[in-house]
Amino acid sequence: MSADRPSFQPDAQTIAHPVTRQPSRWEPHGYDPVPEIPLVTAADVAPIMPGLDLWDCWPLAHEDGRTAVHAGRTWWFFLSAPCFPDPVQRHDVARIRLLSHGADGWRDHGNALPDGLNPGTREWAGCAVVMDDGVSVTLFYTVAGRQGGAFSYEQRLFSVPGTLGADGPGQWQAPQEIVAADGRRYIADRQEITNPAPGSIKAFRDPAWFRDPATGQRHIVFTGSAAWTDNPHNGLVGLATLSDAGWLLEDPLVEAIGTNNEMERPCVVWREGRYYLFWSTQRHTFAPGAVDGPNGLYGMVADSLTGPWRQINGSGLVAPNPAGEPGQTYSWWVTGEGAVWSFIDYWGMNGRKLADHPELLRAQFGGTPAPVFQLAFDGDRVTVAA
Repeated sequence: MSADRPSFQPDAQTIAHPVTRQPSRWEPHGYDPVPEIPLVTAADVAPIMPGLDLWDCWPLAHEDGRTAVHAGRTWWFFLSAPCFPDPVQRHDVARIRLLSHGADGWRDHGNALPDGLNPGTREWAGCAVVMDDGVSVTLFYTVAGRQGGAFSYEQRLFSVPGTLGADGPGQWQAPQEIVAADGRRYIADRQEITNPAPGSIKAFRDPAWFRDPATGQRHIVFTGSAAWTDNPHNGLVGLATLSDAGWLLEDPLVEAIGTNNEMERPCVVWREGRYYLFWSTQRHTFAPGAVDGPNGLYGMVADSLTGPWRQINGSGLVAPNPAGEPGQTYSWWVTGEGAVWSFIDYWGMNGRKLADHPELLRAQFGGTPAPVFQLAFDGDRVTVAA
């Protein structure tokens, strides 16, 4: 390994779950052409919550990954915030919003969690699972900041038990932290910083449920940052496993040290004996000197959850935004059915840059769900379906 990629040898005595495996590396050397995400048009930009921006989303799903249908509706969790002049401000006040979709379109069910329940200052992305009893629901999400503390970008992983009732998921109980960053494999930092550069903050966020059909074990994958390197581009996908004793923090599945700082919103889909790990990233989070790719959905494939993982399509690139509109959508979530949800980011830019056209900060920000597309799976190749 090079000097900025030291051997993966943390002190096992400081870690509750000993290191047993080396994470697979994501290191693309080029990108073969793959089908692009369909172009967003003005007809697609139809806010479903006037006055609120909606972005990262995930459905209520069964333990096996199937999207749940309850009372004839699917149930969706979105990050939400008031429409600020600069949409970047939304991250500092984000709340999780519950909506449902049925034959009559979208219905709003208000903030998913009651006021004051969150032990942090913002609610960031996660997942939601209805257990096999058909009644018990767990919302996993990212707690950003701490109540009563200095403003920070600290992120923690929490679960909130609830119930699936006539009005959808609710009756939420007290949030519980499932695992904590150990400071050896995963960076543990309060991150009390101001005005961080876009894409530079460190991660311990985005929990996503996966029940392994081969073992029956229940897991969470999440976005993390490697603690065993000084390289500032140290993104990785982490793992936690539910045991009889509770949640155990595991070794990372995939790392991108020297490649990329953020492997956001990871999720795992199982198809025909293969494990497909997907994540989102953006061009500006690639490391200098790395072969940077477009804003898009990326992924790796393996024959077991613990790998080794192979880069889908040779490079990891699964679904890029159109070359002419590189920032039109972001934060892709792949459902168990292979449908891909995201939100409309900066669309219809026609080559214009926000730095040169600050009036477009609000005017061209979508803040609403993007058109859904389907993936086509063919072994180690996954692309946007025709």
